[in-house]
Amino acid sequence: MFRVLCLIVGLGLCQSAFTQSSSHRSLTIPLNNWTSQRVLSLAIGQTLAKHNYHITYQDISVNDQWGALRQGIIHFQLEVWQQSMEMATQRFFEQGYIVDLGKHQAVSREDWWYPLYVEELCPGLPDWQALNQCSSLFSAKTGNKGTYFSGPWQYLDADIIRALNLNFTIERFDDDLTLVKKLKKSVVQQQAIVLLNWSPNWTDSRIDGKFVEFPDHTKQCEQEPSWGINPDYVHDCGNIKQGWIKKAAWPGLAKYQPCVHQFIGNLEFNNTMISEAAAYVIADGLTESQAAQKWQATYAKEIKHWLANTCIAQS
Repeated sequence: MFRVLCLIVGLGLCQSAFTQSSSHRSLTIPLNNWTSQRVLSLAIGQTLAKHNYHITYQDISVNDQWGALRQGIIHFQLEVWQQSMEMATQRFFEQGYIVDLGKHQAVSREDWWYPLYVEELCPGLPDWQALNQCSSLFSAKTGNKGTYFSGPWQYLDADIIRALNLNFTIERFDDDLTLVKKLKKSVVQQQAIVLLNWSPNWTDSRIDGKFVEFPDHTKQCEQEPSWGINPDYVHDCGNIKQGWIKKAAWPGLAKYQPCVHQFIGNLEFNNTMISEAAAYVIADGLTESQAAQKWQATYAKEIKHWLANTCIAQS
């Protein structure tokens, strides 16, 4: 019928109708600067594409994505991490600028981390007080001040260094792959290194390591200088040890694409699902697209379950 109408009304109108139809099922998914988020976004995008959605991807920073999500420039975010993103997203969630689509099963941790062999070089780890005793071992330059390697995300590492009087400076990289390169080089050379890491991540199953154990995190640590070992500063503690990872969406998604809204709400990644998404690229050498395809094959049963109770399955 569509082809017949094309012949009757003309090719130009036919193309216009097709464009409008395609646009009606268009979705834009953000790609951030860490590997698991990129691979999982591609995997879910490829899944939706199989159900006749038109998917585009947009490289965007974590900070810039919240305004884009509020305006519907991008449509959903699959990895919102508590430690690094709660402060930025809390107001957006509370005021309805973005929609909370629920937590994953995965439990997260984001903090200072080292490969296990470093304990032989710096006895006393994982206790944080060992860091100052070994600070010169962690120095990226000549001197006794250690270097902590981090990324562009919103962590309070400078506050922790000040509050705990750590003899360390911070060197920041633009993305997780630069951190990975630095880590791999240190592992090959068996050099002492302490860097930002998170779990779930590729290291969970590929490199033995531990998080530095700082004083336990509490809300009082964030707000009351009198709490903890330093009465003059807040943040004299580590980061949250069991954080959440959420999904978020543009507030208009439920009306614009109700089936996709249902599907994203059903997604429940566990720690292994997220860590392997990163490991396929960083440890196994696949491209992000290849990793996304492998992830879909590995978790085909789970994807089918997430789709089952949505109108996508009937479309």
